Amino acid sequence: MESSKYLTVSDLNYYITQKFKNDPYLHKVFLQGELSNFRYRRNSHQYFSLKDEKSKINVVMFRSYFDKVKFKPEEGMKVYVTGYVSVYGPQGSYQFYAESMEPAGLGALYEQLQQLQKKLASEGVFDQRFKKSLPHYPDYIAVVTSASGAVIHDILVTVNRRFPHAEVDLFPAQVQGDSAADSLIASMKQIAQFKDKYDVMIIGRGGGSLEDLWPFNEESVVRQVFDMKMPVISSVGHETDTTLCDLVADVRAATPTAAAEYATPNLPDELINIRQMQNSLVTSIQNIIRVRRDALSRINNSVIMREPARLYDEQAQTLDLLRDRLHNDMVRQLERKRQNYQLAKQSLVTVSPNKKIKSFLQQTDFYYQRLVANTEHFLQGKRNVLGQSEQQLNDYDPDRILRRGYAYVKDQKNKTVNSVSQIAVKDEISIKFKDGLATAVISSIRREKNGNQEK
Repeated sequence: MESSKYLTVSDLNYYITQKFKNDPYLHKVFLQGELSNFRYRRNSHQYFSLKDEKSKINVVMFRSYFDKVKFKPEEGMKVYVTGYVSVYGPQGSYQFYAESMEPAGLGALYEQLQQLQKKLASEGVFDQRFKKSLPHYPDYIAVVTSASGAVIHDILVTVNRRFPHAEVDLFPAQVQGDSAADSLIASMKQIAQFKDKYDVMIIGRGGGSLEDLWPFNEESVVRQVFDMKMPVISSVGHETDTTLCDLVADVRAATPTAAAEYATPNLPDELINIRQMQNSLVTSIQNIIRVRRDALSRINNSVIMREPARLYDEQAQTLDLLRDRLHNDMVRQLERKRQNYQLAKQSLVTVSPNKKIKSFLQQTDFYYQRLVANTEHFLQGKRNVLGQSEQQLNDYDPDRILRRGYAYVKDQKNKTVNSVSQIAVKDEISIKFKDGLATAVISSIRREKNGNQEK
């Protein structure tokens, strides 16, 4: 027989493994079933089975995935599992590799929790800017938890051990069940009525399932925690459990003991710190005293302290210099003032009203003389013009002409007749002589042209 046509077991398992890996439907599988053969292994991978009424499949959940599971799996519990299917080569068996796991029936709660968390986050309820700082030395601590649980016991023991000065007041509330949310809110409102009495508040309970911790995810409880005036420390469930109260609180603690440690200082450590600060303070004071003593010693041994008069030598010399400088400055300033006075005096003399009045009077007299001379010159000119006019009038005076033997003629309209063309034969005319007036009638007219007679 030919051996080449026979596969080895490893080859077959490898081939089947590749088939599983290349099948897209097996890369992301959502599976539901009942936990079987579950034995919790601390800090290790988990190996169990999932079954239903007819079948069963082996499941492996590696530690890195199992640490993210928010509940405690138990035998017979129905769960939702997501992961992929592959082959375990050494045994030639296929199995389911789980990546996440949720309890069946609680999927709606998880969805509700995610929606509420998203809503509150969008409002900024979880923002770091609203977180308040814890007081270092609290006087009063308020605790909201069950009165019968181990939480208050752990807190009291831790506070009494670390900082006995702090007073712890319990405000009991239901931490599980349908009325737990109202009970938690009532206790917190009771604390709020004390106003500024309490320096810090702790709210918490022990671990449990998602249903057990659900009151700490209620919106009304979360908003009441947000509204508290004092810093709030939340310690709900175990370290792997995270509620909305943990997110909204100012500080989240993994356990009640951790919450008490956050709320209080460690008294022995504080006493050690105080002693260290006391020693440091004493050392600093001693150093300061030593430095001041050395400075005082230097001062006492200085020349100034031995001969105090020398302290004023330089100042006395400076005073003399300043006095001389002051005297010189005053002399120079007085001289400048005197010069300014003389200049001002001369300026006043220059602009003296008396001098201006005298000048104005001289100008007035000068203008008056010019006015008289101009007036006389003007009058003389007028006299000359008048004499010339009088001479002309005398030259043109008709009486003077008449006295030389001349006469002038007027017609009947009393108009002067200086041409024969103005009269006609038989016209009556008046003849003016130097000593009288005569009337005549024109009997004949004879014209002359160029000195010749003309009829």
